[in-house]
Amino acid sequence: MKKNFYNIVKGKFLVSDDALKNWRFIIFLSLLALIMIGSSHSADKKVHEIADLSNDVKELKSEYVDVRMQLMQSKMESKIISSMERRGLKPSETPPQKIIITKE
Repeated sequence: MKKNFYNIVKGKFLVSDDALKNWRFIIFLSLLALIMIGSSHSADKKVHEIADLSNDVKELKSEYVDVRMQLMQSKMESKIISSMERRGLKPSETPPQKIIITKE
């Protein structure tokens, strides 16, 4: 047991006769580790991108609500009347009359 441990620490399994099997396995494990690290970085990048996009969506929703509120206020009859009075227009005192044209 002690001898096997010293052989592993000294690296004799890498230079022995059947070292090619060990090297293949070590290279395979290294490639798997690189793939795992790369996928982990990719997942983290996507999580940050999703967080940024959700913040953008929240900002756009609040902007939409603000603009819609401004539009609703600008469409109110009292606002229209006050803005037209500055230009010299005022609402009609007499109601409109319907004109009917008949063909004979």
